[in-house]
Amino acid sequence: TRTALAELLARDLSSLDVKVLMVDGEHLADRCCVVALAITADGTKVPVGLWDGATENKTVVRALLADLVSRGLDATDGLLVVLDGAKALSAAVREVFGPNAAIQRCILHKRRNVAEHLPDKEKDWVDAKLVRAFGHPDPAQGLRTARHLATLLDRGYPGAAASLREGLEEMFTVARLGIDGRLAKTLVTSNPIDSMISIARTTNRNVTHWKDGEMVLRWTAAGMINAERSFRRVKGYKQMPHLVAALYRHAHPETTTA
Repeated sequence: TRTALAELLARDLSSLDVKVLMVDGEHLADRCCVVALAITADGTKVPVGLWDGATENKTVVRALLADLVSRGLDATDGLLVVLDGAKALSAAVREVFGPNAAIQRCILHKRRNVAEHLPDKEKDWVDAKLVRAFGHPDPAQGLRTARHLATLLDRGYPGAAASLREGLEEMFTVARLGIDGRLAKTLVTSNPIDSMISIARTTNRNVTHWKDGEMVLRWTAAGMINAERSFRRVKGYKQMPHLVAALYRHAHPETTTA
């Protein structure tokens, strides 16, 4: 496991044409390893980093991202960052990458978070409206529909309304970039990194005593490296050139205008 951790933390990212970065947390032994999965311009998935912390907070995510940059991750021509977390995580991404980063929130996590604020009798119709809003081919109309739903929930379920409004515009980033079809379905959720974390959990399922944080890091890294062996390119990878072009326009609006 020490070899896996050393390998992961020493990876030179300058040779990878990373266009998507997914960030999520793996909770073990009252600790949280924040892990990062990159997707390159040809759709290849690559585990690129992890960082130890108590929670997925802004400071921990910022430290992880800064480490990736120090190893050569370049967002100059645009980078899509997919998160499941809250506003603080988006703030960390913006601090490190600035306007070059386009942030997409996981729509599945948003649906679950809203549902947690609702009684069972209200969950189905609200979720159906969210699915229609997030899947609307016109992101502007989808955003309006979601905001209208939040207004409907204001009086009866203000917690659900607030949960829905938090980071709402970032639910439509992939659509605003003009990406649809199979690639869009891949990039609007954190499923690719969740799958990696699931394999990592299988790798360390027999560990019964977690001695310290360094052990958590070692075993998490081993699980990530093990998961990489079974990776295939992301679903919709043939659309990646469209994403690359859209991210370039996002990062260089003045060039696009010219």
